[in-house]
Amino acid sequence: MNASPPTIGRILVVDDEANMRRILSTLLSQVGYEVDDAPSGAAALALAGRRRFDVILSDLCMEGMDGLELMEALRKRRINAPFVLITAHGTVETAVEAMKKGCLDFITKPFEREEILRVVEKGVAESCAQVERPPLAEDAGIVGRSTAMNALLADARRLADLPTTVLLCGETGTGKELLARALHSQGRRVGGPFVAVNCAALPEHLVESELFGHEKGAFTGAICAKPGRFELADRGTIFLDEVGDLPGPVQIKLLRVLQERVVERVGGVTSRKVDVRVVAATHVDLAEAVKGGSFRQDLYYRLAVVPLRLPPLRERPEDILPLWEHFQRHLSARLGRRPLGLSPAAERALLAYDWPGNVRELANLAERCLALATKTVLEPEDLPLPGRQTDPQQEPGGSLLSAAHHRGLAVQKAMIEEALRKTAGNRTHAARILEISRKTLQNKIKELGIDL
Repeated sequence: MNASPPTIGRILVVDDEANMRRILSTLLSQVGYEVDDAPSGAAALALAGRRRFDVILSDLCMEGMDGLELMEALRKRRINAPFVLITAHGTVETAVEAMKKGCLDFITKPFEREEILRVVEKGVAESCAQVERPPLAEDAGIVGRSTAMNALLADARRLADLPTTVLLCGETGTGKELLARALHSQGRRVGGPFVAVNCAALPEHLVESELFGHEKGAFTGAICAKPGRFELADRGTIFLDEVGDLPGPVQIKLLRVLQERVVERVGGVTSRKVDVRVVAATHVDLAEAVKGGSFRQDLYYRLAVVPLRLPPLRERPEDILPLWEHFQRHLSARLGRRPLGLSPAAERALLAYDWPGNVRELANLAERCLALATKTVLEPEDLPLPGRQTDPQQEPGGSLLSAAHHRGLAVQKAMIEEALRKTAGNRTHAARILEISRKTLQNKIKELGIDL
C-alpha cells in the first residue's frame, strides 16, 4: 500500500541511536518532509527553541532526558508541536500516561512505514490547524498572564477538540460563558451551533420544554411542535449556565440525555438522537448541593467529568491592569473615545479593590469611565469604586507596596511586575515608580520569586 503524498511540513526526529535517526529521516525526506534530527532531549529543546516544527518524533528511552520529560519541557516553554513517542519497550500504562500528557500518538518498534507516515501526516494537519486558528485565549478575548489563568487555559486548550463534558466552576463574573465559547470555537464542532441556556432565568414550568422541546398540544399554549435547545445544538455545543438551578424532574431527564444522547419532547413518545457536546457552569458548590439533597449525585458525576475552576479576580491581581488595558482598547473603539490611562494612585486603587463582581465588574467600570471621563488619565477619585477611601498611599505605611500589604504578597508581586514591565526591566526606574529604594526592590524580587 502506497501512502498518499502528505502535506509538506518540518519534522524533528529525536533519538540517541544514530541508525534510527537515519532511518526515520530518510523515510520522511523521501516523501517530501523537511527533517532535522537531534541525538538527545537537550539538543531537541535547543533546536525547537530556534525553529518551528510541525511534528516532533521522539524515542521514549534516552539517556539524560527521556521522551516524556522532553515533551513536558517543550510544553513548559509553550512549544506545542504535536508530539509522537516511539519505543521498543511500550506498555499500556506508559501509553496511557503519554496520551494524558498530550502526546499525539504512541508507536512501538518495530513499526511499519505506513504507520509512521500516517501518524506524521495526522500531526502535520493538526499543526496546520493550530496555525490557522488563533490561540484559545486570543480568539475568545480571554486576558490573563497569571499562573492560575495560564494553567486554566492550558487545560482548556487540551479539552477543546474532545467531546468530553466539562463543568466550569467559579464565581459570577469570572468569564464562564467566555471560556465555554472558546472551547467551542477552538474545537472540532466550531462549524456547528453554540447554544447558551441560562437555566436560572427559565420559568420553572417551561424549563423542560425549553431544553427538550414539546409536541403540539403538549400543554396549554403549545399550538405547534417546537424543538428544544438540545436539538438546536445538534452537532455543536450546548452551554448550560447555572445548571445547579435545574428542578429535580428536569435533572432526571438531563441525566438520560447525558447517558443515552437522546431527547424526548414534552408530550412526545419518540426519542430523538442528538450529537451534542455539553459544557455546564455553576457558581455554587454542586458537591455541597448533592450533600444537601438539592442536586442529584449521579447527574453531578455525569457533568463533572472534567471540572475547571475559574479563579476570582482577587486571586489573580497581576491580571487586573492588563484587563483594564484590554477593555480600554476594545471599548474605546466601540464608543469612539480615546483609551483612558491611569495614574499610579489610580492603579493602586484598582489593585487594592476586592472585585466581588470579578472581571464583569471591571469591564463595567472601564466602560463607565470611558463614557463619563473628562480627562485622559484617571485619578482615584475618577474611579467609582464602592467604598473607595482616600489614596491607599496616604494611609500609614508610606509606599505603594505597603499600601497593598493588606491584600497580601500576590498584589505586591503584581505591582512590582507591572512596574518592571513599564520600565522594560529597569530596576532603578521601577523602584522610583514604586516609591521604594532599589535595594528594597531587589530584596522583594528575590523574596517573591519574580522572574526577570
